[in-house]
Amino acid sequence: MEFLRFAELEERIKRLLEEKGALKTRCQELEKLLEDKDLELEEVKKKLNGLHEEKETVRTKVDSLLELLQDI
Repeated sequence: MEFLRFAELEERIKRLLEEKGALKTRCQELEKLLEDKDLELEEVKKKLNGLHEEKETVRTKVDSLLELLQDI
């Protein structure tokens, strides 16, 4: 009877170790995914900043052209 309980305990421990390994692998996958998304977000932020600067440049040019037209 005791041997059976040890066998059950051993089986449970093996399953826990397998689950731990699977969770560790999944955690690493999720960390990599998060890292990739962080890099993607940084690229989008840079692009957005560039577009904002371009918008301001266009706005400045349009304002100066409108001032010239008002003088006419």
